[in-house]
Amino acid sequence: MLRTEKDIQSLSESIELECKEAIGRDGQGALPQKTFWETYSAFANTNGGTFLLGVKEKQDHTFEVIGISNIQKVLDELWTSVDNKQTISSNLLTQSNINILEIEGKSVIQIFVPRASRKEKPVYRRGNPMEGTYQRLHSSDKKCNHEMVKRMLAEQLEDSRDDKLLEHYNLEDIERDTLRLYRQTYYNRDPSQERNTYDDIEFLRSIGGWKKERSTGKEGLTLAGLLMFGKLMSIQEEYPSYMLDYQERAEAKTERRWIDRITLDGTWSGNIFDFYTRVNRKLTSDLKVPFVLKGDKSEARTPVHDALREALVNSLVHADYRGKASVLVVKRPDMFGFRNPGTMRISIEQAISGYEHDCRNEKLHQMFHFIGLGERAGSGIPNIFAWWDEQHWRRPYLYEKLEPYDQTLLELRMIDLLPSNIIEKLKILMGEKFETLDNTERLITAIAFSENTVTHARLKEISQEHHHDLSQKLARLVRDGLLTSHGYGQGTVYFLSNESLLTPDDVFGTKTERFSEALGVSSRGMGVSSGGYVHDGLNFPIYDNLSKMNESLKEKLYLISSPLLKSQRYPKDKLKIIVKELCSQKYLTLSVLVELLSRNEDYIRKDVLNPMVEKQELIRAFPQTPNDPRQAYTSTYNKT
Repeated sequence: MLRTEKDIQSLSESIELECKEAIGRDGQGALPQKTFWETYSAFANTNGGTFLLGVKEKQDHTFEVIGISNIQKVLDELWTSVDNKQTISSNLLTQSNINILEIEGKSVIQIFVPRASRKEKPVYRRGNPMEGTYQRLHSSDKKCNHEMVKRMLAEQLEDSRDDKLLEHYNLEDIERDTLRLYRQTYYNRDPSQERNTYDDIEFLRSIGGWKKERSTGKEGLTLAGLLMFGKLMSIQEEYPSYMLDYQERAEAKTERRWIDRITLDGTWSGNIFDFYTRVNRKLTSDLKVPFVLKGDKSEARTPVHDALREALVNSLVHADYRGKASVLVVKRPDMFGFRNPGTMRISIEQAISGYEHDCRNEKLHQMFHFIGLGERAGSGIPNIFAWWDEQHWRRPYLYEKLEPYDQTLLELRMIDLLPSNIIEKLKILMGEKFETLDNTERLITAIAFSENTVTHARLKEISQEHHHDLSQKLARLVRDGLLTSHGYGQGTVYFLSNESLLTPDDVFGTKTERFSEALGVSSRGMGVSSGGYVHDGLNFPIYDNLSKMNESLKEKLYLISSPLLKSQRYPKDKLKIIVKELCSQKYLTLSVLVELLSRNEDYIRKDVLNPMVEKQELIRAFPQTPNDPRQAYTSTYNKT
């Protein structure tokens, strides 16, 4: 809850927060009509978001409360405009979405815009969806192109995208071996089922793969039947961007070096069922399987098997095959990754909670369900989270991306949240108090130990506890003297009570020293005069000035960033890879990164560094002052 000026100062604009002065020409208050409704559209078409009216962003990117004198005037403008279809196409607001905050004697209007449902999208300005539809990218609003708007309109109208009759497609477009394999799988599950006696067309009709229109008598394959069992060329006639890809990588890196791959190379059918059977074997081939008897037969199945199968099916049945991204499955030593084209039809929170079910390809889902695969009624994602939680691994990460194309991603990381070596160290530090902690409280202290700090937002990524329960546990740990808190509201960070957080003044003030040969220390092989600062509280050197940096190190960094200097249109995902390499085994300040990357400071901070910190790809040197211009970042952290 925002209560004080310090709460406001700790904020930063993000994908779900927009601050506006909204004071108007007379200084009394006015709704900024153009920018407000563009952001309203963007929030509604993405994941929802919050406005704070009466809050100003300063030049150093921190915020201050300006306040609005005439609250009623602004509210009247809001309610009049939101009900005007020429202003905005859909009113998503109720009185409960609006709060008036009193912060140190000044009034701020807080407006929460919910995510629009599939049936309400696109939400657009001035009566024109093709020219007035926006989506939220990081802390900015992006106008949607015509193709994106058309996909939203199609999603709005079609409950299931794969039920369409393909009038001129028939059994000649089917890979008969694939269909035989599916029928055998179906038979093995239930030999007594009447469907086993049907011919191929009647069997396909009974599972949703064949359709006959009663009004016209026309019949043929459905889109689902073509995708599930079709020949590659036939599928690509209907879906020109159709692409399936599986990659196995030997190292825990983002580089696209693979040691095994299944893709549309012409050596196999290319349809979805064949892809599923081949990839499922690869995903689970080297999993450790305990010997379990089910009746008189051994059962080669664990929660991890179940989670991987469900994640694979989930990616295939929720994909928008008219989108431009590929279906991609990645297997690495540290994680499994699943990507499908198209964003989610419901919010991520709804998917994880399992309250709603809205499958893009309902007939495909039904076909998998008939052979015992794919959970129904919205329970798939919650089950994946539960199965992963049984292993005490890091919570699955489900998220959406809008660049370069709409896509949904699920990362299943095999990282133990409570490593035994950290637990032993915490027992030594905390003594008997540690034994009184429950699993979530132990997790909180383990994260604080291994990552230096812990925040409420970080815990939400890796714990299934309700946010109120997490707040209670953090408060108890502070009250019992195990954690210390710093900051206010959403900006509060917590750290172990026997440690202290560094500030930029600690590092760049009198308590620091330049690397020099007189120190007799080296920067992990970078040389004793490399031009960085060292401090006991940082495990890597920190660099804030390229001109004072050792020439060999400077040349190395410029070599890493050289691809960026050749093009101003360098892809953001590749730019982030360069940032991680630049920041490896060292902290670099924002000013150094801006110079190395040759990009605008606002763009680097808001669109690159902040999202990477949120995804734990980078770590801030000074987490309690995220907006300090001396902030520095590293991509590697190893606490000893």
